[in-house]
Amino acid sequence: MTDRRRIFLLLAPALMVIGGLFLTGLGLTLLRSFRYMPALGLTDPDLAAYVAVLTRPDFLASLGFSLWIAAASTLIAAMLALASALLLRQSFPGRAVISFLVQLNLTIPHIVGAIGVLYLVSQSGVFARLARAAGMIAAPSDFPILTNDPDGIGIILLYVWKELPFITLILLSSLQTLGEDHEAVARSLGASRWQAVAHVLLPMISPALLSASALVFAFSFGAYEVPLILGANAPKALAVLAWQAQTEPDLVARPEAMAMAVITALIGLGLLLATLRSLRHRGLHAR
Repeated sequence: MTDRRRIFLLLAPALMVIGGLFLTGLGLTLLRSFRYMPALGLTDPDLAAYVAVLTRPDFLASLGFSLWIAAASTLIAAMLALASALLLRQSFPGRAVISFLVQLNLTIPHIVGAIGVLYLVSQSGVFARLARAAGMIAAPSDFPILTNDPDGIGIILLYVWKELPFITLILLSSLQTLGEDHEAVARSLGASRWQAVAHVLLPMISPALLSASALVFAFSFGAYEVPLILGANAPKALAVLAWQAQTEPDLVARPEAMAMAVITALIGLGLLLATLRSLRHRGLHAR
C-alpha cells in the first residue's frame, strides 16, 4: 500500500463526515433558493427568489460595497505581508519580537477583533477620548469617522490586521522552501539586490501570494460578522443583507436569503477557479 493511499484511508472517515455535512447544507440551500420548501407549501421550484434579489434596489450597492471591502483589504494586507515576509527572512536584532507581534493576532477571532476596533477607534472610543484629553480635538465627535462609515474603513482595518499574519506565514514558508540560491546566482551575474528580488524572487513566490490573496478575498467577501458590527446602515455588505433576510420572522424571505448566499458563493468560487487557472497558466509558462 502506498503512502498516499494509506493517508487517504486514514482521512476517509473525517472527509466523509465533513463532506456529507457540506453537501447536505449546500443541497438544502440550493433547494430553498429555488423556492422549494414543502413545509410552506412551496413545491414548484422556480427562479423567483433570484429575480427578486437581482432587482432589489440595494443589491448592486451591497455587491459593490462587498467587492470594495474585499479588494481593498486583500490588496493592503498582501502588500504589507510581502514587505513583512521579506523583512523577517533576514537576521537582525529584534527579529523574534517582530515575528511574534506579527503572528500575535492569529488566534483572535474576527468578531473579538471587530469589537476591539469598535471600542478603540470609534468616535466614542478610547482613541477619541485620549485625543480629547490631549487637546487635539475639541470633542470626541471631532474624531475621524473610522467605524460604521459608508466607506467601510473600520472593516478594512480589521481585515488587514487579521489577514496580514496569514499571508505573511504562507510567504515565509514559500521563501524558506526556495532558499537563497536563486538570488545568489542573480547577484553573481551582476543583478543588484533589488533586481534579484523583483525579477527572480517575486515571480517565484507569486503563486503563494496569489493563492493566499484569493483565499483572503473570498473570506472577506463572504463573511458577515465584521461588516455587521463595523458597517454602516447603508450600504450593507452582501453577506449582511443575506443574514438579515435569513433572520426575518417572515419565512417567505428565506428563499431570497438562500439566493443571496448562493450568489455570494458563486462569486467566491469564480475567483478561486480564476486563481487556479492563473496558477496553471504560470506553471505551463514556467516549463
